[in-house]
Amino acid sequence: MRLTLHTDLAFRTLMHLGLKPGVRVQTEEIAATWRISANHLDKVVQRLAAGGFIETRRGRGGGMTLARAPGAIRLGAVVRCTEEDLSLVACFGPGGDPCGDVTGERCPVAGACRLQAALGRALMAFLGVLDGMTLADLLDPPAREGALARLGIEAPSALA
Repeated sequence: MRLTLHTDLAFRTLMHLGLKPGVRVQTEEIAATWRISANHLDKVVQRLAAGGFIETRRGRGGGMTLARAPGAIRLGAVVRCTEEDLSLVACFGPGGDPCGDVTGERCPVAGACRLQAALGRALMAFLGVLDGMTLADLLDPPAREGALARLGIEAPSALA
């Protein structure tokens, strides 16, 4: 399984905002700091705002901040919000029949196959681990110090 670039950018955006609590940050700053596409990032920001993870403000003095405390942002919720398709195999998708999608015939092992159930449990375990972690876990003090230094971000004066 591989998460999309959209989800990767969402995590980077949330981490950046978590490193600068209470500071309004513009998309351009995040894009430049992480060396990522501002166009892609705009779409990610829209999705994160719609999901209630960040607050955005347009115009003078605009930018974005976290909408919740880092400890209230579950990583699994971010993945569910940003990944459009968590289907590990074709039979997870609409219709649930990988062969029928191609040949128009029913899957020859439908009803006897255990692959779908096994992969379903694996996906739930993966999401379960992420549900047990928050943005705060990614920004604990040692990680925070290292990230600030490597990204060249000045620590907000209240936390310095």
